[in-house]
Amino acid sequence: MIKAYPDNLFDEIKLLAKFPEESHMEGLKIHRDADEILIKSAKALFNKGLITQLDGGYLTDSGREMSEHLHTVLDTMNKD
Repeated sequence: MIKAYPDNLFDEIKLLAKFPEESHMEGLKIHRDADEILIKSAKALFNKGLITQLDGGYLTDSGREMSEHLHTVLDTMNKD
């Protein structure tokens, strides 16, 4: 059976992939005038406990773990 995933899930994944990997002291700020998709994605990641603020902030411990897994998948898929 093929699973269908909602588009907003992929928007959240794209935003999660933008968080800095190297430092836990760096984060992202989603400004009020940002694209509505980014704002909604940030709120969803916050509500899932993956980031510290509604408008970005830092990755939580769970967010860092998810980000590490995500980057492993992306790096593997991006190989030629």
